[in-house]
Amino acid sequence: MSKKHPIISVTGSSGAGTSTVKDTFEQIFRREGVKAVSIEGDAFHKYDRQQMKEELEKHYAAGDPTFSHFSYEANELKELERVFREYGETGRGRTRHYVHNEEEAKKYGVPPGKFTEWKEFEPGSDLLFYEGLHGAVKNDEVDLPKYTDLKIGVVPVVNLEWIQKIHRDKAQRGYTTEAVTDVILRRMHAYVHCIMPQFTETDINFQRVPVVDTSNPFIARWIPTPDESLVVIRFKNPAGIDFSYLLSMIHDSWMSRANSIVIPGGKMDLAMQLIFTPMVHRLVSESKRA
Repeated sequence: MSKKHPIISVTGSSGAGTSTVKDTFEQIFRREGVKAVSIEGDAFHKYDRQQMKEELEKHYAAGDPTFSHFSYEANELKELERVFREYGETGRGRTRHYVHNEEEAKKYGVPPGKFTEWKEFEPGSDLLFYEGLHGAVKNDEVDLPKYTDLKIGVVPVVNLEWIQKIHRDKAQRGYTTEAVTDVILRRMHAYVHCIMPQFTETDINFQRVPVVDTSNPFIARWIPTPDESLVVIRFKNPAGIDFSYLLSMIHDSWMSRANSIVIPGGKMDLAMQLIFTPMVHRLVSESKRA
């Protein structure tokens, strides 16, 4: 962690909803006049789209059906750790973009499935913001939580996560349900061993729980709406969290444990605004004093 150059990381698997949390933080940054450098987890994949297909074929041929983007070895985690460490020490670093589709290809001038060139951060930022799959990895090779000041996990119950992924990949990427199902099954081993352990490292977890039937996510015709959900917010260290204030501001919320508050799903953005705005203020003010 670095008081002078703070880092916020938002971690969740594909379809978890990390982009929604990122949008909320961007609102906070604009409103509060915070200059943030944003980096995407996809930028630290080891392989472009064609190379990944070739690696998958190699692993299948070798009898390993579990290799996926969730796997540690499919990502440049040491490079991500280096970026975190360098930013914390100097406020500098670099990133790139993974181009997902034709729209992004027009924006970046790089074909879909490829990476842009590495580019240095703009100087003078107040903090670094990461959103992706591996923002809180701690294993024998890297220790990312060591360098981050605020770690957030986005963890819907797994059936809801699958529904969100299936609908997103079909609508945005043209996949069939069968193709998305194959991806989910292939990623399950790495989900358990590489993604889930991160949520014991995060400072705050947001877990959306549907209150409608999601027992078979592979035939769900629509994604449960926020109003058809509850959100469990768990604080690893509840010291300094004003739960009375949150309960008074978020109607129909309640405490489920000493470190957890449950809110209506439609109030998730409000809850994040109330929780994160003072945290961002504190990180930025401490960095300026440092």
